[in-house]
Amino acid sequence: MQTLPKELLDSLRAAVGAAHVATGEAVKLLDVGWNPHNLDAGIVVSPDSTAQVAQVVRLCAQHGVSLVPQAGRTGLVGGSTSQAGQIVLSLLRLNQIGPIDPAERVALVGAGCTLQALQEAAALHQLEPGIDLAARGSATLGGMVSTNAGGVMAFRNGVMRHRVLGLEAVLPDGSVFQDLTRVVKNSAGYDLKHLFIGAEGTLGVVTRLVIKLDPLPPASATALFGLPSVEATLDVIARALQIDAGHLRAAEALWAGFMQLNAQALRWHEDGFALDQPMYLLLKLGGAHEDRLRAAFEILFEETEARHPGTTGIIASSARQEEALWRLREDTDIVYRAHPAAPSYDVSVPLSRISAYAAQVQVELAHYDPAWQPYIFGHLADGNLHIILNASGPLPPEQAQAVEHILYRDLRAMGGSFSAEHGVGSKRIGAMNDTTDDGKLAAMAQVKALLDPRGLMNPGKVFNE
Repeated sequence: MQTLPKELLDSLRAAVGAAHVATGEAVKLLDVGWNPHNLDAGIVVSPDSTAQVAQVVRLCAQHGVSLVPQAGRTGLVGGSTSQAGQIVLSLLRLNQIGPIDPAERVALVGAGCTLQALQEAAALHQLEPGIDLAARGSATLGGMVSTNAGGVMAFRNGVMRHRVLGLEAVLPDGSVFQDLTRVVKNSAGYDLKHLFIGAEGTLGVVTRLVIKLDPLPPASATALFGLPSVEATLDVIARALQIDAGHLRAAEALWAGFMQLNAQALRWHEDGFALDQPMYLLLKLGGAHEDRLRAAFEILFEETEARHPGTTGIIASSARQEEALWRLREDTDIVYRAHPAAPSYDVSVPLSRISAYAAQVQVELAHYDPAWQPYIFGHLADGNLHIILNASGPLPPEQAQAVEHILYRDLRAMGGSFSAEHGVGSKRIGAMNDTTDDGKLAAMAQVKALLDPRGLMNPGKVFNE
């Protein structure tokens, strides 16, 4: 096991305070997060400001020690795994939220601020960050920007790249890149903040962000439709986008297997709503008047039933019922409890190709192994599908390669992506190399070599170095 110089550890304790340098048994008491190897470094340093982060990075650079930035540790692709000889840099103490001006509609936040904390602070001013995802209570803004997270509102508001007006980051040499722009219009030279968005900490450590906020609608309504096909589901989404009583805030599709598993685990049922449809669609509207939103759903259901006979539906009549409906989509841990370490995938597919793609991968997976019936769900309005195999992982290398070939083979040609919102991390480097244009990979390598020539920032993530 590689040990770090005592001089470095003493300097780190002096920089951030001895209480904020965890080693040995203190590290074992921390929540390891989604990946069991997140804390394998055995040392976790927790600064509370950009200045302290810069000091830690400089000290590690002086000693040639690599850093692994972490926060909520909710990543699904091994983007924050660490090993002996490295240092985990926790950003959880950088959780400040600056004063929010309701007229300006922006928020300056620390990278360790959770999405839920920002949502709650913004809601006091009838605002929201324009992005939402199920892990809102643990996912931090720094982690979300580092993976360019998307979530349920991306089809309307874009992904993190579209919500960030400015950011601050500590570069691998300990210097600080600062562009905390607070305005939408800015054509003053290279917009370098985009280098750090989606870079997963490989080019520097994001410490602060300026997030664009949107007005929070005073009312919302939720409906669940049972539908006969993917085509019918896409048709409903297209017409829901045209509702004038409010605006569509979420459109989440659940294939039958995922819906039935979650409904059974949550002991969810509604009289007269049988779970016998191929597809289910959760819709959420936002607007000024809840009664008008529910009336719009009633009209949409009547139109859908006429266009797609056999359609079933529920319109939530209370906050409790609405919460129960959304748990059917958001409680994805149910799959992993049924199939521990189940192999999961996160792809983006153009809307015109979703039906054929989903059908094709299910047929090919079943052909490879008749027992495989994947759980499919996701953000259908923007083409983001989550696919989880009904198998306990990890898969043997030969099987893992076969699955990736089935899922990823045609994505580049059709204009999709093997990673919609989870990032590349260490888990998807092979897919990155196999599906990405050589020119892009070469340009990425040049940027990495320029900013981090010694390879000290989150090594072994995004692409092979």
